Amino acid sequence: MFWHRERLEFTFHFLSDRTGEIEKQKRRKALPDKNSKEISDAFQSSFAEVNGVRLHYVSTGQGKLVMFVHGFPQYWAQWENQLIEFGKTHKAVALDMRGYNLSSKPSDVEQYNIKELIEDLRALAVHLGHKKFILVAHDWGGAVAWSFAMRHPEWLEKLIIINAPHPAIFARELLYNTAQQKASGYMILFRSPEAEQELSANNYAWLRDALFKWGSKWEYTEELQNKYITAWSQPGALTGGLNYYRASPIYPPTSNEDERRIKEIMNLPREMFAVKVPTLVIWGELDQALLVGNLTGLEEYFDDLTIERIPDGSHWVVQEQPELVNSLIREFISQ
Repeated sequence: MFWHRERLEFTFHFLSDRTGEIEKQKRRKALPDKNSKEISDAFQSSFAEVNGVRLHYVSTGQGKLVMFVHGFPQYWAQWENQLIEFGKTHKAVALDMRGYNLSSKPSDVEQYNIKELIEDLRALAVHLGHKKFILVAHDWGGAVAWSFAMRHPEWLEKLIIINAPHPAIFARELLYNTAQQKASGYMILFRSPEAEQELSANNYAWLRDALFKWGSKWEYTEELQNKYITAWSQPGALTGGLNYYRASPIYPPTSNEDERRIKEIMNLPREMFAVKVPTLVIWGELDQALLVGNLTGLEEYFDDLTIERIPDGSHWVVQEQPELVNSLIREFISQ
């Protein structure tokens, strides 16, 4: 969801100071690649007919439900390390959101309205037999999770957000922070009719570079890359993911009308954006598309908020530092 390419006509800032990087890599203690068949056999792959779509999800373990929600351009496998860890003590579930991988891919952009995306999560929880659960989400999954918590706080025990901005804060940053406007410039491409051609060219080179280059510290393997290409190549999957951007009212303003609409969102009553669920926000501070300004003033919307900054984490911190992310989530849900 939140990164962009050099060849777009927007500034792309790269870190230049790599001092101490080797030691940081050692401290990460990244888990081994969990994409092998041996690991996948530990999960159960299922489908749920809910809210007018067929959602694919993967699950493991028993007990209270922990639902993991991915972002763009990922799919359920973003959460393999977390499924392994939290399946030890919970019913851990990671879904393919509508439009992605093996889930239904409605062709109408209006089917990606935030109300539909929220209802997908609620209906899936009901399908799984739970009316209260822990929600963990990243990127576009985080955008949906924020709105879910605002509209259905009674359904959530706790909320964990990873590098996904609160909508009111993001609206403010897109209006008044020129650095965030530039960092979010890729969203204009993603909303355009040319997006599919641009992103799929040369065997999805744009998307592959986004995951494994451009500031990412996510360790690349041929097997991992091929799994993502397979997910992106599912009929309608690329358009499905892009339709989230096309349906969203929040994007870098390019006209007075855009600015007016975003101001209206930002100026809605504060209680509409209040989150009344204990919330943990984990933020990789090297995210080059979602800048740390998205944390400023966040506490104003909460009664119970914990923020954990990861100074050497990028947008893909879930993959870069899985043990650290798992430990932060585990500590928070155990409180």
